[in-house]
Amino acid sequence: MKISAICRHFGVCGGCSIQNLSYAEQLASKEAALLERLPPNLPGVRRPLFVPIDVDAGFPRAFRQKVAFVFGSGPRGRGLVMGHYERGSRRIVPVEECPVHSDRGNRIAFALRDHLARAGVNVSILRHVIIRTTLDDREAVAMLVVTHNDKSLRRPVRALLESSREGERPDGFYININDKPGPFMIGSETIRIHGRGHVRETVGGLSYLVSPEAFFQTNVRAASVLQRCVVDGIGDAKRVLDLYCGSGLFSLPLAAAGTRVIAIDDNRQAIRDAEANVRLNRIPAGRVRFIASRVEGGLAKMSREAWDAVILDPPRQGCPKPVLSAVFEDIAPARAVYVSCNPDMLAAELPIILKAGYRTERIEAVDMFPHTDHIETIVHLAKMGS
Repeated sequence: MKISAICRHFGVCGGCSIQNLSYAEQLASKEAALLERLPPNLPGVRRPLFVPIDVDAGFPRAFRQKVAFVFGSGPRGRGLVMGHYERGSRRIVPVEECPVHSDRGNRIAFALRDHLARAGVNVSILRHVIIRTTLDDREAVAMLVVTHNDKSLRRPVRALLESSREGERPDGFYININDKPGPFMIGSETIRIHGRGHVRETVGGLSYLVSPEAFFQTNVRAASVLQRCVVDGIGDAKRVLDLYCGSGLFSLPLAAAGTRVIAIDDNRQAIRDAEANVRLNRIPAGRVRFIASRVEGGLAKMSREAWDAVILDPPRQGCPKPVLSAVFEDIAPARAVYVSCNPDMLAAELPIILKAGYRTERIEAVDMFPHTDHIETIVHLAKMGS
């Protein structure tokens, strides 16, 4: 059923593609799209596939606790605009609202845009603004991504940090330097300008310190559901290998419950956050160890050890073949949980996993990004004969 979109920019902005469908219709269309990609007659597929998430007023709004906008030039190269890319292009659509973002995150971003514009900052310096808030909007940390730390940024940043308007002043502020062209939003150098370095979020009864440059699930409500699905899928495994672990969304609850966990991720800031989260939650020493490394490199040693279960939560490009081989042929754990954010890659990789001697026990999905065609799939796998 077609409905009126909640955002005035729908249809032009590339952020949301199915916002004009009722939420029930969105989930139905995603379920159909996922089933089309999966091998036929696959065991463990239960309907409905999507695990319910508590949605205020029955239609998701303000569910993204990570706010991100891109900067660019206005019409005929004049002035400053801030927005999202048009679908399928690199043209920036200037926006004046984004109902899927955190309300406080939006207020901070639009206030920063206005301060930068009034100060006449050269548009060529500016790349992105990224803001991380908590689910309740009580905490917010902002990061301005620029090509270089120009002195013209001082006045508008100071104006933002001295703002007296409700919700406009972040609790912490960073500048990140990214002078390289390409798709990566964040560069390697980050300068702390003011205040705290993290927000403190609660998921599944545990506290997580989340910095704006590290990966953590954008939708906290959905992350809680995802965490529960993955942890339940591990069962009573005593030794678990958590690959592409981020800030420890899955590692920490397992370790807190007594499981021994080794967790690997190549994002060093995420690993620093994860280690801080261990201390924050007072998880006993030796329960979990985090390793900052490319997964391929970390597996070279770990594949020689015995593991009861493995968690894989790779980026959109999926798992490299050497990772799949190391996990499902060399380690060959009794159980594995594969979290996929790309159904096309899942469709390509799942036959490889099944051929290695695994069966699907349960397949479910979490709607991490409503109003888009994004699907987060959780595949629970068991070794044949185990």
